[in-house]
Amino acid sequence: MMSLEVHLKTVAYLRGKGDRIAKVTFRGLPLYSRVAENCEEVAHFNETFRWPIGSRLDENEMLEIQVYNYSKVFSNRLVGTFCMVLQKVAEEGHLELTDTLIDDNNTSIKTSVTIDIRYQPMNGTGMWGDGEFLDVPDDRDGMFAFETDSLLSGQSHGSGTSPGRSLQGSIPTFRKAGRGVFSAMKLGKTKTSKDDHKRGDEPAVLEMEDLDKKAMRLAGMLEPDTISLASVTAVTTNVSNKRSKPDIKMEPSSGRPVDYQISITVIEARQLIGLNMDPVVCVEVGDDKKYTSMKESTNCPYYNEYFVFDFHVPPDVMFDKIIKLSVIHSKNLLRSGTLVGTFKMDVGTVYSQPEHQFHHKWAIMSDPDDITAGCKGYVKCDIAVVGKGDNIKTPHKANETDEDDIEGNLLLPEGIPAERQWARFYVKIHRAEGLPKMNTSIMANVKKAFIGENRDLVDPYVQVQFSGQKGKTSVQKSSYEPIWNEQVIFTELFPPLCKRIKVQIRDSDKVNDVAIGTHFIDLRKISNDGDKGFLPTLGPAWVNMYGSTRQYTLMDEHQDLNDGLGEGVSFRARLLISVAVEILDTTSPEVISSTEVQVEPVSNISESATGKVEEFFLFGSFLEATMIDRKIGDKPISFEITIGNYGNQIDGVSKSSSVKKKKKEGENEEEENELIQNSSEDEADEEADLTSVSSTPPMKPFITDRNYFHLPYFEKKPCVYIKSWWQDQRRRLYNSNMMDKIADKLEEGLNDVQEIIKTEKAFPERRLRGVLEELSVGCSRYVTLANKDVNLAGRTKLDRERLKSCMREMDSMGQQARQIRTQVKKNTVKDKLKLAQNFLQRLRFLADEPQHSIPDIFVWMMSNNKRIAYARIPSKDILYSTVDEETGKDCGKVKAVFLKLPGKKGFGPAGWTVQAKLELYLWLGLNKNRKDFLNGLPNGFEEIKATKTGPGLQSVPPVTLIYNMKQVFQLRAHLYQARSLFAADNSGLSDPFARVFFSAQSQLTEVLNETLCPTWDQLLVFDDVELFGEATELRDDPPIIVVEFYDQDTVGKAEFIGRTFAKPTIKMCDEPYGPPRFPPQLEYYQIYRGNSSAGELLAAFELLQIPFDAEEIRRALIAVHDFAVPQIKVGQGGRNELPPLEGPTDSERGPILPVPLGIRPVLSRYRIEVLFWGLRDLKRVNLAQVDRPRVDIECAGRGVQSALIQNYKKNPNFSTLVKWFEVDLPENELLHPPLNIRVVDCRAFGRYILVGSHAVSTLRRFIYSPPDKSCTNWASAGDITVNLEAESPVRKMDTVVKLDPMSDAVVKVDMNEEESDKEKKKKKKKKKGGVEEDEETDERALDWWSKYFASIETLKENLRAQEAAQAEAEEREELEMATETADIRADDLHLKGSRIKERYKEKKISKDKKKSHAGDGLEKLPPKARVDELVVYNKELENEYGNFEDWLHTFNLYRGKAGDDDEHALDDDRIVGRFKGSLCMYKVPLSQEITREAGYDPNMGMFQSIPHNDPIRVLVRVYVVRATDLHPADINGKADPYIVIKLGKSEIKDKENYISKQLNPVFGKSFDIEATFPMESMLTVSVYDWDLVGTDDLIGETKIDLENRFYSKYRATCGIAANYSVHGYNIWRDPMKPSQILAKLCKEGKIDGPHYGPGGKVKVANRVFSGPTEIEDENGLKKQTEEHLALIVLNHWEEIPRVGCRLVPEHVETRPLLNPDKPGIEQGRIEMWVDMFPMDVPAPGPAIDISPRKPKRYELRVIIWNTDEVILEDDDYFTGEKSSDIFVRGWLKGQQEDKQDTDVHYHSLTGEGNFNWRFVFPFDYLMAEEKIVISKKESMFSWDETEYKIPPRLTLQVWDADHFSADDFLGAIELDLNRFPRGAKTAKQCTLNMIRTEQELPTISIFKQKRVKGWWPFVARDENDEMELTGKVEAELHLVTAEEAEKSPVGLGRNEPDPLEKPNRPDTTFLWFLSPLKAIRYLVCNRYKWLIIKVVLAMLLLIMIGLFLYSMPGYLVKKLLGA
Repeated sequence: MMSLEVHLKTVAYLRGKGDRIAKVTFRGLPLYSRVAENCEEVAHFNETFRWPIGSRLDENEMLEIQVYNYSKVFSNRLVGTFCMVLQKVAEEGHLELTDTLIDDNNTSIKTSVTIDIRYQPMNGTGMWGDGEFLDVPDDRDGMFAFETDSLLSGQSHGSGTSPGRSLQGSIPTFRKAGRGVFSAMKLGKTKTSKDDHKRGDEPAVLEMEDLDKKAMRLAGMLEPDTISLASVTAVTTNVSNKRSKPDIKMEPSSGRPVDYQISITVIEARQLIGLNMDPVVCVEVGDDKKYTSMKESTNCPYYNEYFVFDFHVPPDVMFDKIIKLSVIHSKNLLRSGTLVGTFKMDVGTVYSQPEHQFHHKWAIMSDPDDITAGCKGYVKCDIAVVGKGDNIKTPHKANETDEDDIEGNLLLPEGIPAERQWARFYVKIHRAEGLPKMNTSIMANVKKAFIGENRDLVDPYVQVQFSGQKGKTSVQKSSYEPIWNEQVIFTELFPPLCKRIKVQIRDSDKVNDVAIGTHFIDLRKISNDGDKGFLPTLGPAWVNMYGSTRQYTLMDEHQDLNDGLGEGVSFRARLLISVAVEILDTTSPEVISSTEVQVEPVSNISESATGKVEEFFLFGSFLEATMIDRKIGDKPISFEITIGNYGNQIDGVSKSSSVKKKKKEGENEEEENELIQNSSEDEADEEADLTSVSSTPPMKPFITDRNYFHLPYFEKKPCVYIKSWWQDQRRRLYNSNMMDKIADKLEEGLNDVQEIIKTEKAFPERRLRGVLEELSVGCSRYVTLANKDVNLAGRTKLDRERLKSCMREMDSMGQQARQIRTQVKKNTVKDKLKLAQNFLQRLRFLADEPQHSIPDIFVWMMSNNKRIAYARIPSKDILYSTVDEETGKDCGKVKAVFLKLPGKKGFGPAGWTVQAKLELYLWLGLNKNRKDFLNGLPNGFEEIKATKTGPGLQSVPPVTLIYNMKQVFQLRAHLYQARSLFAADNSGLSDPFARVFFSAQSQLTEVLNETLCPTWDQLLVFDDVELFGEATELRDDPPIIVVEFYDQDTVGKAEFIGRTFAKPTIKMCDEPYGPPRFPPQLEYYQIYRGNSSAGELLAAFELLQIPFDAEEIRRALIAVHDFAVPQIKVGQGGRNELPPLEGPTDSERGPILPVPLGIRPVLSRYRIEVLFWGLRDLKRVNLAQVDRPRVDIECAGRGVQSALIQNYKKNPNFSTLVKWFEVDLPENELLHPPLNIRVVDCRAFGRYILVGSHAVSTLRRFIYSPPDKSCTNWASAGDITVNLEAESPVRKMDTVVKLDPMSDAVVKVDMNEEESDKEKKKKKKKKKGGVEEDEETDERALDWWSKYFASIETLKENLRAQEAAQAEAEEREELEMATETADIRADDLHLKGSRIKERYKEKKISKDKKKSHAGDGLEKLPPKARVDELVVYNKELENEYGNFEDWLHTFNLYRGKAGDDDEHALDDDRIVGRFKGSLCMYKVPLSQEITREAGYDPNMGMFQSIPHNDPIRVLVRVYVVRATDLHPADINGKADPYIVIKLGKSEIKDKENYISKQLNPVFGKSFDIEATFPMESMLTVSVYDWDLVGTDDLIGETKIDLENRFYSKYRATCGIAANYSVHGYNIWRDPMKPSQILAKLCKEGKIDGPHYGPGGKVKVANRVFSGPTEIEDENGLKKQTEEHLALIVLNHWEEIPRVGCRLVPEHVETRPLLNPDKPGIEQGRIEMWVDMFPMDVPAPGPAIDISPRKPKRYELRVIIWNTDEVILEDDDYFTGEKSSDIFVRGWLKGQQEDKQDTDVHYHSLTGEGNFNWRFVFPFDYLMAEEKIVISKKESMFSWDETEYKIPPRLTLQVWDADHFSADDFLGAIELDLNRFPRGAKTAKQCTLNMIRTEQELPTISIFKQKRVKGWWPFVARDENDEMELTGKVEAELHLVTAEEAEKSPVGLGRNEPDPLEKPNRPDTTFLWFLSPLKAIRYLVCNRYKWLIIKVVLAMLLLIMIGLFLYSMPGYLVKKLLGA
């Protein structure tokens, strides 16, 4: 037997005095020495460590020894490390040496270590040498983990691996490294810290270090970073090596249906393929279809139609639905039309986009029936998916110019190429096994009777769904193990926009097919799109399917589970599948062009392809079963564990025949060459007798308390074990486990960091650095371990590729983590924390293994043969490996498992109750690794085997464990208080009590009535808690404590509120009770109810061991010698040694013990001042109105009551404003109890009724901090000049410097000085080349809308600039990362500098939204005309200004039970009113200075200078600009919206002005309402849908609290404009002028000023501002004024010291519209603003006119002069010549109704046509929006006209006229009148490039040019979809306004007035059947003249010859006869 022994003798030259400990590591297996206590210079360890090894010692393996200063409490401090290469040892077998250690900087230190190493190679005797192990005390046997199996997992030793393989994957480069120190320096980098979940091979002493699982760290990592804090849920402070963490959240969330809304706007389509089509767009989501209207004969239709689909389904179902857009070329009602192209994407893809939406993107259409064709056109659309509570930010809608770039705005997620290729997806279905019986036994018997044979009762087939298509395999009749060997082929674009393939085994049935099981294949997990990525590939691999339990019932209540909804509760079957993808070359001729699903057979695959079948062994032991629900408690209970079908009682497999067969084959392969065979353990014959025991014996439960029972497993712990056979694919699981562990550690660390930030403890950055360091070490450790390139049987392509990509990812993640670690500074912690959280998500994603291997384990609780509750445990979590990192996190550990109800039963309240809590120990591994399976159990047990086995079988696992060691403890639970509990009663409060469970005991606290924040201050003592196992182990690993909270009800049982888990701090009897661990600290524990949080508990728990009597122990020891089991009683002396308990101090509370002094927090005296302002919106209580309410404030038992409001209706404000009370509160702010606000109504006869309550859970924001002394003394700083220069209008943004009070900075702020028109004129010169510049914005032409649109442009620019800046900053960071990893520091400084600037710019942009333009991106734009702007907020104003709660806070009052719908979304229904007021708390006494100030009113306390709350009359003016994206309310998908405004009792309905059929209506209205605050202060603006019949429906509404705005210091009554003018569109709206406002603000803020000085200066406090002093009135006269100066100060009020704040500017806010029926889902948005004017000041002027702009009438006159080079379509009947009968058609508005045609130029032979024809198009145009407005009735049935806005596009088409058939379309051009290419001067210069390169060419606008003439090309698309030139047209466009048109009218065509001359057409342009003579003349004269001549001559010749021949014979005869 090979082994390596290290004898560690001494460590010398240590510094200081202390406890030392050594850790010796070889091949990744660390062993620890004992603690050498109180040693000074020398530590004598004198210990031997031994590693049995399975492969030869390689000469470059390493041994590492680390020496630590040991500390019980804090992390152990590393003294130094010694590393050596074992080359010499390997050669000589023995080595003794003394060498120095190196410290964490790799420098040598004085400390030295003396060791003696022996290596015993294989030729040894095979016995343990020298018996050294005998003197090791027994309790330490946990220390040696015998590595008996081969270290190369999965390969047996005979398989001839190279002997040099070591576990570490160590680095062979140091073959000849001489000195130990040198090699260690290099190797120090690859070492890693030990993983959290240590196995049981280390002494327990270590486990308490710092309570925080940071095990010993590597060199170089021991900064203070590594010290963690106990985290929120104390469970995470788990140090355990034998226990795992429990899961806190109980309720399954996946299967619940949720509300979703999908909104799709189809805007327009472009470049559709096809001639003269009538396109319709069909939008399909899942099975719902909706259609747009049809647009006639255009291939670029404009729709702008909005569709909404509402769903109520589980998220998984929603995200798999397909969104399909198709364009149909539709002709008429009768024909469905032909499909042009489709686009598909699943909902999940949209949902995973930022903001869950695509906005203004172009979808590429492709033809599913012809994949060889390319793109069929583009459809521009918006798609958004809104779940409950998501709010969608709509990018601001204004002129859509930039989206015309189609290629740059494709509807594709980031990272997907624009050119997607077609690909084939092959899903191969091989076979399945383990299917359940799908018929009841009765049916089976009937069948048997009829058919006479017993067949399998299931007819399975497989259905595969992908991207909206389905494919099915054939049905295999009656087979539990069907074999299909078929493949389903999908053809789809790659990369596909559908994430998952759904594979479902179904049972074919006459009536209805049911699903047996479902599996989803996530394509993202089986492919990688990186540079070194791979196409989707999977398998061949088995996938496991889970679903409902295997009992077959006709109505399966859990059928949903089989469809893949929710967590399966039982194994259903496993299916062997594989997936492959092949990219098609669509050019090759063989390609089948259709995308229909095909199914075809494939060849069988070999047995071994999926891996070698191995025998696995699963062992479980039930240590405790408590908290069993009392409903089940009266029957005996047993537990069953199953893995796959093994162990299942119904149709369980013991060892099926097929497996036996497999087993036999397998046996020859596995030669039993175990290294250490203790006995004949693995002989096959005995093996066969080992039957599995899968369930515990039934047992009657005992009562714990009135809710729960427990099973009496006291010292007898039942065990189960199962053998099963699976393909050995452990490597996959090991890989996941390694990543999971790194991820768990990271998550824990990040929670820690968040907790440090949340509790504001010191140095979160250090902890984060530690976490990142740990991550990078973990990653590099992963890379070393994962790289075992084991060519196991059954490794698939995916395994190899995945391993490569995981290693790449982990490697880069490790580097990035190291990188980020260097950048973590105090101020960047939060950003870096976000990055680290991204790492966590990436890790979790990588760790999820797509190819399953061993199925999950199910634990079922059975009672009365019924399955009651279950737990599902992933097999990877309990899988054993010889390598620590690869072992599952719960393998060989005791885990608290909570059983839950299956399927839908587990939704809602049933899912929160615990059905049972098990302490369960599980171990799963190969049968041949079995010997370690008991190692993790708490020690001190005897094994009891099953009775029937003979004495020879030591190897049989036990059926029971009997513990003979037990420890007795006392548990003290200190429950101090809870806060923010769930409201369980109708009053909106609860009567909470807590119930604490520990082991089999439970106790209750007292019930506190009517509170959500109970302070119990109670100590619960559990005496005589018996725990089994060794004392030391229990110390590190106590069981968890469960605390449940209930609401006591007078009748019925208490109602569950929530639960939390905790771990106690443990004191063994030999430890002192004192710091640092005792007394324990109070901690917050999060309380969960299902998956949502239900409050926090502040508590501490300690577990104290009760010592035994000395006499008893002596007797027990004697008994042990006689082999008896000792019974030790706890003697009387035992308890006296515990720390004393103080008796109940408070006589009133009876026997209740309070929390003892050392644990309860230290208190000090605070004063809490309360500002009582008023109550609002109180609802009725018990049907009666609230009349005389009062507010009670309570905190920590003290409180104060407000004055009584005498008549709530008349005045709901309080008469006394401020009251205070004093209270003792903890010094630590985090422990402050909540403050309760309750409102009661005082009724007659002294009855008080609770109206509602509110708990302020944290008082921190109300703590008063005195103003900084240094800042109060302003005068000393001298005056600070604020310099305002007028700048050029382009760069309107300059640096704003934040002023430090002491500095003499000069601040530049830009000034919007009105320039006189003359100056403007100077600036604009005509450009060369006669192109006019943008014409002057004429002052008169400007209106409020000009201002609004200019502001929207600014908003968009700002947003863009912000995005750009952000992107740039991110790029910089990446750059920096790259440079730093490459250690290039050269340009770093430059980078950092510019980066700071960027950041600055971002801040500035958001701050200066009100300054006009962001400098970025503006240089490119032409200088804009100066328009005064306002600020457009794309959210509510409240968001921008902290809800206007600067001094007046609003507290919602709740009553009624809290809703359980996810995360309290329904809390709004519980609001019964609002309390307005504020709080201020401070320690008493307060310093004198504050009270000494002038004008200090002692009655007002801290609330000085707040206005009085008497009723006040106000004029409220509401401006509603427009609404966007309204939810359609009518069947036609539109709405007819109008505005309703409510304030108090007054209501304004604007019903008669509804806007017909519009989802983006422009209202442009203002409404005046008079109101009295406080009675009427909640303004509701609603949008209703007008209906002709029936009531109008509410679309959505928004509520605005006007009172807070009115009283806010931000002055939200009337926004302050950027400029002051007395006339024009920018007229000043406020009745108070800027100077009056400024004077008032200065007076209220007690500030010196304003002082106006000469030269345009003003001084306020010590700031000096300068600006212009002249103003122009209507007549252009200039006057002196101070208003500009005052306004500048107001616009920069935030820079005024002490009282400065940003005043609300002139603005438009965008508010979401909500509908109470659809809570949380936006129904559209409304843009509006509100002005308020008190009635006691002069009345304001009239409201600004914001009525929508009326479109301007224009007339476009288009003269078609000529055409040229038109392609020739017709063949002549007679002559076969090509010719065309040309005419031109044109139209302007979206539809063809107003199309106009020229006359026909017949018979053009050259493509030339002459027309001289005039089209006249009148139209209404909105200049600002660049849209034509048309009003028309939608159909003959419409009630009224609908207004459409469409872009101004002129379409000209050229046609070939045919008489008997339809005219042929030849070509078209579309000119956007705002930007179209300038026409060519001659026909020659007119080419296709004018269209192709539209983007680059200069464009012109007809609205500026007015008259344009030139040649433009006509284009059409040929078969290959290429653009081709089909003609050219010479046209003249002339735009005139309606007035001009009236003055100079023109005729259509060539008519009067102003007629055009007739065209000079050649004679050939006529019709033959109209003028036949002309045709003949033409034929004769022109074309066939020569031909006719030739024919005539030939005829003459022929006649002559004929005559000659005719007369010749006669003549001859005559001649001959001589007649």
